[in-house]
Amino acid sequence: MEKKSIRDLNRTDIEHFKRQPKMSLTVVLDNVRSLNNIGAIFRTCDAFAVERLALCGISKCPPSPEIHKTALGAEDSVNWTYHPTTEECIEELQRDGYTICCLEQVKGSIELQEFLPQPGRRYALILGHEVDGVDQGIVNQCDICLEIPQHGTKHSLNVSVSGGIAIWHFFENLSLRSNKP
Repeated sequence: MEKKSIRDLNRTDIEHFKRQPKMSLTVVLDNVRSLNNIGAIFRTCDAFAVERLALCGISKCPPSPEIHKTALGAEDSVNWTYHPTTEECIEELQRDGYTICCLEQVKGSIELQEFLPQPGRRYALILGHEVDGVDQGIVNQCDICLEIPQHGTKHSLNVSVSGGIAIWHFFENLSLRSNKP
């Protein structure tokens, strides 16, 4: 097998990306502090054509050299907004008819692989602080709590890793891949 070249990948430019259909998923960062994690999540949102990334609370916004270091320019292609509080962001999403999903270890959560997002519905996925996770007040505002099953000695994954896994799950089920040229 031969590795694909840049030409083989047939990537689109930012202008075309901005116009192409997006997955009906908004990713919300609840006080994510690491600029590297924020950049990595921007990059994942670009890869799977997420409609928007909402940065909340202490989550820093572009432009930032530290965000750019891991986003590799995705901060320019992904639509993003900033909200002083995650509560404010969720209230706006609820008014717009989104199903609010929290990725957090909570009693009564649904294992990620058991959750099947429905095409035609709009979803928001809340990702939390690196140490404290999603704030309990935010968990209380959510419609669904999703959890990634784990069987190792650690009790959690890095927020950009868990976010990537969950965004992929939404992508698989809301598949924009059929729209791929």
